[in-house]
Amino acid sequence: MSSPTARLLAVATAAALLATGAPAQAAPAAAPTAQTADSTDFTSGPNLFAPLATCYGGAVRSFFQTGGYGGQAGPYRTTTRCRDINVRNASAYGTDACVIFIDKTGNCNYWTYLPANSGWVTVATDVRDGVNFRVRFETVRYEYEPLVAYHAF
Repeated sequence: MSSPTARLLAVATAAALLATGAPAQAAPAAAPTAQTADSTDFTSGPNLFAPLATCYGGAVRSFFQTGGYGGQAGPYRTTTRCRDINVRNASAYGTDACVIFIDKTGNCNYWTYLPANSGWVTVATDVRDGVNFRVRFETVRYEYEPLVAYHAF
């Protein structure tokens, strides 16, 4: 068996190494609209897996208390972290999502279906860095359950 001093040293060294990872941060273009009641960065706190960070490391959460017929999240600004805009639906029902490039238009690029509790789905490809956008959601029927989505860009 190893000595208590060696175990303590190993634990302290591992904790110090894990705590040095910098958290991945999303880059919202401005404050969220009233429709996105909570647009919190769900990666707050130290990122204990900084070397394994991916495009999804700085994902932003959108929460709509009642899914209703949908809504909008944003505005956001694309970053160097991802080439695409990706959305993950964490709701109990499917929804459609599109991207609105707000500096150019008020219309959607195209609709993409996100199944219930989906993985990451690309809703806009090869988007330049520094582009302002919103994500619009539309449901097939009125939903009383919350709509929860994550955006990585």
